[in-house]
Amino acid sequence: MKFALSRGTRRRLEGCSRAPGPREALLIKLDIINEVVNRTGITKTKAEMAVETVFETMKKALASGERIELRGFGIFNVRPRKTGIGRNPRTGAEVAIPPGKAVRFKPGKELQTLQ
Repeated sequence: MKFALSRGTRRRLEGCSRAPGPREALLIKLDIINEVVNRTGITKTKAEMAVETVFETMKKALASGERIELRGFGIFNVRPRKTGIGRNPRTGAEVAIPPGKAVRFKPGKELQTLQ
């Protein structure tokens, strides 16, 4: 299974049991940029700009509540998160969790059948 984690996320996960181990592959944005360069032959600067543009466009669409459907890959959408009551682990005091929004991903058929 491949993970796409930023360097900051990887640092926070160090020592955590859920951190990717040495056997698990790790895919970062730079790997995607390099793959674009290798497949298309364009410059690294242009490939980086293209990848950034795709990600920024996806962020803007999700921020405005739009659904992103990538055929053969999956669907991204924003769903409301309900209000809840949590607990402070140190003190045990109840804390109100405000309603919010969360990005959800539903993999497409081709992605579900990966082995």
